[in-house]
Order: sequence, then C-alpha cells, then structure tokens
Amino acid sequence: MTGPILTEIDSSGMATVTVNRPLVRNALNWEAMTALHDTVDSLEESSDLRAVIITGAGGRAFISGGDLRDLQNSMTEEDGLKQHDLMAGTLDRLAALPVPVIAAIEGAARGGGCEIALACDLRVAGEDATIGFAQIDMGVSPGWGGAARLFAAVGYARALDLLLTGRVLTADEASTIGLVDRIAPNGQALVYARRLAEIIADKAPLAVRGIKEVLYGYRSMPAAAALARERAIFAQLWATKDHAEASASFLEKRDPKFLGK
Repeated sequence: MTGPILTEIDSSGMATVTVNRPLVRNALNWEAMTALHDTVDSLEESSDLRAVIITGAGGRAFISGGDLRDLQNSMTEEDGLKQHDLMAGTLDRLAALPVPVIAAIEGAARGGGCEIALACDLRVAGEDATIGFAQIDMGVSPGWGGAARLFAAVGYARALDLLLTGRVLTADEASTIGLVDRIAPNGQALVYARRLAEIIADKAPLAVRGIKEVLYGYRSMPAAAALARERAIFAQLWATKDHAEASASFLEKRDPKFLGK
C-alpha cells in the first residue's frame, strides 16, 4: 500500500492509521492533511470499529508537525485559516469518534504531531520518544486545537511553559505530567498500543462506547448536561443483552460472550 495515510482494519474491528511519510519524519503536507481528513470520514462511517490506533511510519518519528517544505509556499493569513479549519476540524472529529483512539508514539512528536497525539484518548510512548511543542520556534501558536487540549491535560501554567519555551519532554517527563499514559520498550509502542486496544476490544462494545461518550461529555458539555447524559447512558446499558450476559457469566463462572446488543 502507498499514500501519505495508510489505514488497516482487522477482523476484530481494530483500525491502525499510519502517517506514511518517513523520509520527512512523517510531517504533514496538504495532501497528507486532506488524506487524514478523509480517513476520519471513513472511520466515522464504520459501524464495526472497536478501537483506533494512530502511529507514524519508520520508527524515527511519530509525526513532526507540518511539512515546512510544502507549507512555506502557503504563508498568507488565508492559508493559515485554511490549515486551521482543515486540521482542527479533523482532530475534533477524531477525538469524538465513539471508540477509544490510541496514539502509538515512537521517536519524535513535534508541533502538530503533539496536537494529533493530544486529540487521542490514550497515548503509548516508547522509552526514547520525545514530545515538544515546537510551534514557538516557528513563530506561530498551536493551530490544530492543541492549546485547548494541552491546557485541559496539564493546566494553565504548565501548558504556557511548554508552549512558550518549546521544551522537549522525554517519555518519562511526559508521563509524569499526564501527557503519556503508558511507556513501552523502544520499538514496541505500536505493539503495546495494540495490546491495550485488544483488551478494550474484548469488553462489551456498547459499554466501551457508552463510557467514552460519558467522559467525552464531561469534557465538552456543561456539568448538568453531562450528568444527564451519564444517567441516560447507564440506563440504556443496564437494559442491554450484554449486561445480562455479563451478569450470567459472572454467576456461572465463565467468560462472557458479548453480542454488542
């Protein structure tokens, strides 16, 4: 397979999306940004998804942001608005997918690559992975929604520190402040991300989607509305065949067989 964005969905419903531009450290040009947008379109339309993994090809970098060689010819304010609307919209929809989205980070995540990682629900990083918000060194701010997500993850002062200095974090440092959820041996981030996705895929699929919807609501809605959503989702899940099967299998001391109903 060729192309700037590769997508594979296995028989269990696990999708692996790979940014396939290793010669430029998986930096995104206009073609790749558009392909990522189209990929999210396809994922939204897939009813059988259980989890999504985002990674970069080649092992040297996760995603190193925008491809400056390509984007240096698009330096007007209108170009900036076009890029923001394309990528911020894509990442908003990626974050809102009904299944967990996991970033598998090997090597460097820089600039917009950090913004993509933050749009994922969970982040698995190799031991030697590094994370740096390099936008300040290019004379710009985050433009793909990453500032808001970083603020939500680490708070105002720490987000401001990272964005104003461009300081590069090790995987351990990123884990300490909550930007990385799991650390894998070098070269094993994708393997560990798939193991995590497989654990999730073995759970009741309606409950997985319901739990993400509840938590996403608390991030994106007023508290009262989010609580009402939690109440409604719990009641719906309580009445599912999967809940009945889980209860029966527990009492019968066997593994459950979930139907997604």
